[in-house]
Amino acid sequence: MNPSDDRILLSRPSITATELSAMADAAANGWGEHCYDYIERFQLAFQQSLNVPFAIATSSCTGALHMGLAALGIGPGDEVILADSNWVATVAPVVHLGAKPVFVDILSDTWCIDPEAAEAAITPRTKAIVATHLYGSVCDLKRLQEVCATHGLFLIEDAAEAVGSSFKGQAVGTFGHFGCYSFHGSKTICAGEGGMFVTHDADLHEKVLTLSNHGRRRGDQRQFWPEVIGFKYKMSNLQAALGYAQTLRVAELVDRKREILSSYKNLLGSVAGLQMNVEHDQTRIGAWMPTVVFAPETGLSGARMVELFQSRRIDGRVFFHPLSSLPSFGSSVGQPVAADIARRAVNLPSFHDMTESQIARVAETVKVALRG
Repeated sequence: MNPSDDRILLSRPSITATELSAMADAAANGWGEHCYDYIERFQLAFQQSLNVPFAIATSSCTGALHMGLAALGIGPGDEVILADSNWVATVAPVVHLGAKPVFVDILSDTWCIDPEAAEAAITPRTKAIVATHLYGSVCDLKRLQEVCATHGLFLIEDAAEAVGSSFKGQAVGTFGHFGCYSFHGSKTICAGEGGMFVTHDADLHEKVLTLSNHGRRRGDQRQFWPEVIGFKYKMSNLQAALGYAQTLRVAELVDRKREILSSYKNLLGSVAGLQMNVEHDQTRIGAWMPTVVFAPETGLSGARMVELFQSRRIDGRVFFHPLSSLPSFGSSVGQPVAADIARRAVNLPSFHDMTESQIARVAETVKVALRG
């Protein structure tokens, strides 16, 4: 088969000798008294990359969010506001804790939570706002901080997709009471699976650390003594070895993501009828997932674009469905902007080793779709 006919994957990690060496070492030597070595290295390297004092490696970003919300005391009777455009992983911990999720609309340019809609949804039962930096875009953190400060709410950052994104030079995920990140195989930093909880709050860090280890408090000399009922959300040493090695390359990995998005914009930026990821003043986006939103007059949908991609051996992905439209939440519509963009948007391939010819092939397919 001609290489130009090979399937273009949506994503895959960049694995080098650095990662292979760390994983081999963990597999051979990371047992007994060394079973936490790479977990500790990963936590330290990641918190240093963000300039944040506390980090806890977890089995998933969802687990990090679950424990963080639990440690803040969120539970039955409480309300948590979040954007309607989200993967279900963001709302699941809210539901598991017995709290009520309140879905609000998104901004049409960043696809992140609308701060004014969030403020309008606040009630006496509201305890937190979750700011999801969707696809690596940056939420309006200044306004969200103001809203949370005015109303005495927790600001939680879901930065699962936003490694490398920043506002005023500060990493997103480090502005709120806590932030969480994902190291799923599709993410900029990959650990196979896994996540990270980060915070500036020493007391919150200790609470989550205890919850993450079945409720056993650090330093307690009593063996097998849980002080509270916790969770099993720890990352394995083997996963941490991969995540640690990837973190050593984080600048390179993020720069490549940004280069790929830039290449797409160079090829598609002058094409009428579409919008792509935006980068506002004082923000830097990690560009995890290049995304195209087709103008309504084109008549193009994300689902139709994915079909065309598949016919040309290209992987694509539709925009997240509004959470409020899911059967679990009893609606079939969703918030207006979230529902509208979900119909008209598609995620583009963007793996680290993607070639310029592959990027051009994807861009040309988008142009073909627009030409009808």
